Amino acid sequence: MRSLIRRRPETGKADPAPSRWSWRMQRLMLTPGFRFALRVGLPFTLSLLVGTIYMADEERRGTVVQAIADVRSSIQERPEFMVKLMAIDGGSDMLSTEIRTAVPLEFPLSSFDLDLPQIREKITDLDGVKQANVRIRPGGVLQIDVTPRVPVAVWRDETGLALVDNTGAHVARINARRDHADLPLIAGAGAAKEVPEALKLIAAANVLGDRLRGLVRVGGRRWDVVLDRDQTIMLPEENALQALERVIALEGAQEVLTRDVARVDMRLAARPTVRMNEDATREWWHIRQLSGQ
Repeated sequence: MRSLIRRRPETGKADPAPSRWSWRMQRLMLTPGFRFALRVGLPFTLSLLVGTIYMADEERRGTVVQAIADVRSSIQERPEFMVKLMAIDGGSDMLSTEIRTAVPLEFPLSSFDLDLPQIREKITDLDGVKQANVRIRPGGVLQIDVTPRVPVAVWRDETGLALVDNTGAHVARINARRDHADLPLIAGAGAAKEVPEALKLIAAANVLGDRLRGLVRVGGRRWDVVLDRDQTIMLPEENALQALERVIALEGAQEVLTRDVARVDMRLAARPTVRMNEDATREWWHIRQLSGQ
């Protein structure tokens, strides 16, 4: 039996097949994730570890922070990045003063230290400014272009007198009506919210000339047109312009407002009424008594 079993000749050469651990390592090296971690993750981890150990010392950390601050300061304070003055165009001298007060900047100043959106927001928050554009102009100039609100009426309320624009937005407080005698007067709570309608009524009443004194908002619902000689035209809540035009037409045809009329009530379109003043009423009663009626 032993003679039938042949043994392999021993040649002394190593087995060319890789070992189990070598084979596993080769398979791992073919994995994209492992190769990425070995190429990127390992250097990053080592760098982070070295940096953490280095920056753990407070003195070295302060040195690095100061070096970064010095480099940043040297760049920001270069002459081409410095802003030397502020220029304001589009507004009056008073509005320019308000803008400089709202944005108190001390020049020269690095452009990196200027927050242009915040500056623009502060400027547009001013009552007299409708729009604003803020930019840094070549030559180190902070250029501010403003579109001011244009006052179209004087609004009298319980707090005093104020200018309002065509949208009813507040423009500025004033001390006396005579300072803006060229602007129409509106009064009453909530009158500023209805400036567009008030302007239409004032335009229609311009045919009355200097007799128009202003408009009064009543109950936040309707308008009274105030004329000289203590005359009042009471307009309805709806179709106020058409009601006023009817009164003006009556004035042109019958001179209603030229008479001793105290009030023309147009609140009921189907039944307008006229109220005489006290002197005319007394005279009318006196005439009736004399006539025996």
